[in-house]
Amino acid sequence: MAGAGSSASIVEYFGGEDGYRCGYCKNQSGNLSHGMWAHSMTVQDYQDLIDRGWRRSGKYVYKPIMNQTCCPQYTIRCQALHFQTSKSHKKVLKKMLKFISKGDVSKAANEEEPMDSHIEDAVSCDFVHRSESHVSEAELTPLNEDHADRVENEDEDKGESKEEVNEKKAELGSLQMCGDKDAAAPAEPSPSTQTVHAPPKPGKGADLSKPPCRKAKDIRRERKLQKLLQNQKCTLEGSSLQAEHQALLMQSSKSTTNQPKSIEDFIFVPLPDDALHKLEVRVVRSSPPSSQFKATFQESYQVYKRYQMVIHKDPPDKPTINQFTRFLCDSPLEAENPPNGPECGYGSFHQQYWLDGKIIAVGVIDILPYCVSSVYLYYDPDYSFLSLGVYSALREIAFTRQLHEKAPDLCFYYMGFYIHSCPKMRYKGQYRPSDLLCPETYVWTPIEQCLPLLELSKYSRFNQDAKAVDEDHIKELGRVRVLHKRTVMPYSVYKKRRKGPSDEASVQQYASLVGQTCSERMLLFRS
Repeated sequence: MAGAGSSASIVEYFGGEDGYRCGYCKNQSGNLSHGMWAHSMTVQDYQDLIDRGWRRSGKYVYKPIMNQTCCPQYTIRCQALHFQTSKSHKKVLKKMLKFISKGDVSKAANEEEPMDSHIEDAVSCDFVHRSESHVSEAELTPLNEDHADRVENEDEDKGESKEEVNEKKAELGSLQMCGDKDAAAPAEPSPSTQTVHAPPKPGKGADLSKPPCRKAKDIRRERKLQKLLQNQKCTLEGSSLQAEHQALLMQSSKSTTNQPKSIEDFIFVPLPDDALHKLEVRVVRSSPPSSQFKATFQESYQVYKRYQMVIHKDPPDKPTINQFTRFLCDSPLEAENPPNGPECGYGSFHQQYWLDGKIIAVGVIDILPYCVSSVYLYYDPDYSFLSLGVYSALREIAFTRQLHEKAPDLCFYYMGFYIHSCPKMRYKGQYRPSDLLCPETYVWTPIEQCLPLLELSKYSRFNQDAKAVDEDHIKELGRVRVLHKRTVMPYSVYKKRRKGPSDEASVQQYASLVGQTCSERMLLFRS
């Protein structure tokens, strides 16, 4: 498992009683969600959390209160291995190819791509995290067992006040419409966590930054077919050779006419020698920051700043380096590189799109045990005509398929939240086949079955089995793991040691939201 051997996740739970402004319907206090600050988190824990409706912005992890919030946000995933390109997808891919090959921008200038809408979830670009946890790192480091007898004498930890949490929520709401990702960002084959296009090692597969190599067998077959066509009149009718020719011709015809093109067929098309532009996609680990990430930080930030100012009309002093870092660079996910995982490892990454030697777009993604999770996309507004939101999403789907070759369990592409009550957010459902997460039983349901229900009510339980329940519901509250005064203990022990009013209701709420499995694995910080 991807999280094996790594340190435990440490979280502070904030609750979620107060509403804040919704970026979708503009309701001033209708957006309701539960939130927690993740000081650290394993990729397996985060995978399990997003499979229960959670999502992160920086180190802040939140879960909409689905049956109360004004605009319910349903987790959506695309089945990347079975992805089918639509006509609009092919149009975007061909547009990029024409631009790279010939510099053609004539069509794009006046086109409005419906899928270029923002993936603007409850976390948006304005989310600056002005008030984060005040707990020191020393207080978050569990003591060894032989030090347990000293923990009762340690000072109490200082937690984040309710007022600070409310300020963070209000900030979160004001940003929603900035965009969870102008469109899921793409990713490309990554032989290392640092850069996608280093030459592949023997046995590691093709370098997808270059045109796909054709198999020698296919080249030989094509040549043979050409010769057969030229010499066909010279062969004897009815001979065994003629029969072989006919079989080869039929096989070739079937392969070219009956099999639909894959997404890779559209993305990795051989370019002409005189192509006007060069597009390269590099994958760099953002947390902890790799040397490549640090070297390109300023250039990447400048693209982000211009994107926020032009696309989202932010004033120049709003998209600061601090905001950029907290929102799109900081991550609680621990970097993990298990031998059976993808070559780039698991964790948080930036996928940089380089055109002719400069960054024109950056996709922020998390690579998890079962999926690539799209976080955000920002790009140079001068290249809006390339529909980079859609293009990047398609590249990410292709990237997911490539990672699957090394990590068989990794086969889904998570696009954040699907918001049916906000028409401009419905475009995510156009990536098929896709599923929505049932907000009550946490099972995946094909989106085709969900849409009729959402037409009747903005909140819906997708699991039609009335007897079905959350299989991971909290069964034993006493088994919830707690970090108190640097000592890890079950909640049953902490409850006896705790002084002051009971916090059982808050812990019960937390455990019910993260599920029994995560509650027994993660450490809930208690002051």
